[in-house]
Amino acid sequence: MREPVLPRLVVDLSRALDREIEEALHDRGIWDLKPSQARNLLLVDRTGTRLSELAQRAGITKQRMMQVVDELQSQGCLRRTPDPEDARAKVVRLTAKGLRHRAEARRAMLGVEARARRQVGERRYDALAAMLEELSTGEE
Repeated sequence: MREPVLPRLVVDLSRALDREIEEALHDRGIWDLKPSQARNLLLVDRTGTRLSELAQRAGITKQRMMQVVDELQSQGCLRRTPDPEDARAKVVRLTAKGLRHRAEARRAMLGVEARARRQVGERRYDALAAMLEELSTGEE
């Protein structure tokens, strides 16, 4: 019987991309941000985003997103402010440092993606992205 290979390949690819993103962040002078944190910074709107919306965008629970926000807040990248539309809710906003880190994170990730596109070619890259999207959503 053949061993399942797809899960291992996806995990290996994810780890390789994270290493490359981390190196690109370091090249940009950002040493205090993990690739997962960088991805989460990209989810925050410039005008702020509710925690529940961030959790939905990231595909994680609100409790886990609260931990992510706590980490990024302790690093000075995010702050919580009262939601003007709902006194019970908070809006997560980027600080000046968070804006700078988000911009560099976006550039780092775009650079990694561009390198991958060059390596496999545009058509194959687009096909791979479409296949991964289809597999991750379960849609055919």
